[in-house]
Parts: sequence; structure tokens; C-alpha cells
Amino acid sequence: MAGVRRARQETLRETRREIDDFLRIGAVQVAELDLGDGTGAEDEAEAAVLRPGPGSPPVASGAVFVLVRRAGLPVGTLLGHVPEGADPTRVLTGLARELPRGAPPEPWPAPPSASVVVATRERADQLARALDSLLAQDHPDFEIVVVDNAPVTGETRELVERKYGERVRYVCEPVPGLAAAHNRGLAAVRGEVVAFTDDDVVADPRWLTELTAPFAADPHLGCATGLILPARLRTPAQVLLESHGGFAKGFVPRTYDPEHPPADEPLFPFTAGRFGSGANMAFRTAVLRTVGGFDPATGAGTRARGGDDLYGFVRVLAQGQRLRYTPRALVWHHHRETWRDLETQAYGYGAGLTAYLTAILVNRPALLPALLARVPGGLAHARRLTAVRSLGEGAGTEAVGAPGGHDSRTHPWPRRLARLQRRGMLYGPVGYLRARRALRAAGVEAR
Repeated sequence: MAGVRRARQETLRETRREIDDFLRIGAVQVAELDLGDGTGAEDEAEAAVLRPGPGSPPVASGAVFVLVRRAGLPVGTLLGHVPEGADPTRVLTGLARELPRGAPPEPWPAPPSASVVVATRERADQLARALDSLLAQDHPDFEIVVVDNAPVTGETRELVERKYGERVRYVCEPVPGLAAAHNRGLAAVRGEVVAFTDDDVVADPRWLTELTAPFAADPHLGCATGLILPARLRTPAQVLLESHGGFAKGFVPRTYDPEHPPADEPLFPFTAGRFGSGANMAFRTAVLRTVGGFDPATGAGTRARGGDDLYGFVRVLAQGQRLRYTPRALVWHHHRETWRDLETQAYGYGAGLTAYLTAILVNRPALLPALLARVPGGLAHARRLTAVRSLGEGAGTEAVGAPGGHDSRTHPWPRRLARLQRRGMLYGPVGYLRARRALRAAGVEAR
């Protein structure tokens, strides 16, 4: 008993030390640097255009997280430092030269008609920012549908009707949960492709075109995902999350084909989180409807805590459809802001992961043999997910100024968050089954 108490006390002391270290993490500016097409300028810095990130002030001295573009297309990120009195454009352009140029852009046919679904709940201010960016899309034929999920006030409806009129459609889903809201949006849309994003993003003007055009080029493409970068890095929580990769999946486009499983993905297709995230995803509408949409017992707002997007990806892949990740489809995401937010997020991610795996076993038992064959690798994957990610070699002040700073892991991942993620993984199956019972009590069937 005394040994247990000592262990608990040591864990508490360790958590206090981690929080103290966490609070010392400084803010980082967010910016975009477009290097142009690399032709016609002797001085690359003269041709480069530096812009602050969405909602950020002009770049000044200090640490800067930079999205580097060439001819408008994202090619990489870097974490740089602008000395006092120096020209930010010149300093950051010098660092950006060392990034890979990237492959030539693929020519796409005209994108198909599209619908954008934004699920929201009592966050009218954030929703307005997201809708403004969505209405500025360069896609030639699209609609926007806002799904008000289990509202307690009329603020969302009033915002949509007052500010956006005929440009945005409003629908209400009384059953709480992100998957239920997405299913309501799926039933309402008219586009050939349905895209989903969150109310806490700012979409790049070419986001919808880049996300949906691959469907016109590949008739067997069932799903597409895109790049997610931080809109702000003002708080320790935002900086810590992004220093460990955030939500981004890199700058190399990739197609996942169930008929040709990737050799470097031994858990394919069950490591669905590798394909993308729910804040930036699109499906061929007919395919998503055929597979039954999302499982309403998963997702934020349910007792399962998450996993709705992962299950959607696997459902589509299990139908023999392909999935494509395209980094040219960019949204800027407003990360959580506090230590408490990170604790909730870590637990929710762990719960969502095992909840979606449980949903597969319950709803798609034919996939059980394939899942069991991957259990050993899955356990190893889970250990890697929840391992404490320490500083790499050479991390520190020199690493902060190095090109390619995204996912540089310049701050250690707290053990407290790793433990919470493991606890969430243990809870996930229970949470999913409880969510199914809650749905049955409300007269809703899980899928």
C-alpha cells in the first residue's frame, strides 16, 4: 500500500514538472511564404511573398512557423527564427531554399459538383470565420450545408439566416454526436462529392477544388483527404501539439488502393488515422451513402469520444474504393489552447481509436479475420502511438532554426498525456457500446 502511495506521489510530482516545462513554451508566429515559380528573378527574396497566417499580425522578429509555397502550391514547412531588425522575407527565403522543390503539379480535370458539410454546436463566432473562407472558394459548382447538432440556443440558425441567406443551407440534427450530424448533412447534400470540415478551420481558397478534382480523374476513388496546418501557435498547447506533427500528413500526395496494399503500412487499412483527419475529408456521395454513412455511435459528442472519420475511411476502403491524400487541399485549423484541452484531446484520441475498431467488429464482422491477423502489429502500433516522444538528437536552439521544422519534436511529449491516451484506449470499447445503447434508447440505429 505504501508503495502504491509513493508511486502516485511520484506521478503527481512528475506531472507538476511537466506542466511547469509546458508553461515555459513560447509562442510562435504563423506565416506563408510563396517563392513564386523560380523563374525570372535573380534574387529569390525579391520575388518571394511573405504573408501572415490566417488572423495573424505581420511577421516580426522571433520564432516563425512557415508554410512554403511554390507558385501557390504547398511544398513544405519550416520553423525559423528572424533576428531583431532583420528582414523576415529575406531570412525565411534563405531557409526555404533548402526545402525540396517537390514534384511538378498533376494536371486535374474540372472538379465535379460538390457539397460542403460543416457540423457545429453553439460556436457561432468560429462558424462565421469558417463560412467566410468557404464562400471564397474558387470551385465552380458547390453548395454549403451547416448542420446544427443538438442545439440549445438559436444562435447558429440566426447567424446562417441573417448573414448568409441563400448562400448557406441550414439543417438541424437533434441527436448529439459528430457522426449523426454528418449523416444528416449527407442526406441533405446534392453534390456528386461531399466534403466535410469543422467550424474551427479557415479553408485555403483552392481547398475544395484541390480536394474534389481527383474524383473526376479516378472513377474508383471513394475518398480524399487533405493537408491540415495550424492557424495559430499562440499558446503552449498549440505549439506542443504542432511540434509533434499536429494533424498534417506531409507534402507528398499518395493513393491507397485496397487491391494493392502499401508495403510500408502493415496494418492497412486499420491504421486509418494515417490517411487523414475529419477536418479535411471528402467522399464520393453515392459511395458514402451506399456504405451507410458514418456510425452515429462514434465521434465527438458521443460516449465513444471519436473514431467516426476513421470508420468512414475503412468502410470506403473495404468496398474496394481508393483513398487519396492530396496536400494541395489545405485548411488552417485552430488547435486547442490549454493544458486541460490537451488532456481531453489525448484521452479522446485513445478512446476514438479503439471505439472505431470495436465498431468494425460489431458492424462489419467479415473484417474480423483481417483485423486479427494484424493484432500483433496493432499492439506495436499502439505502443508507438502512446510512447513518450523525447527530443531527437541535436534538438534545441539549433533545431528551431533548421528547415523542415514541422514535426521536429523540439519539446518532449508529456508522460501525463501518453498515460491519458492509453486510458482512453482502454475505455474506447466500453464507450462505444454505451453510445450504441444511448442511441437505441433515443430510437436511432447504429450502422
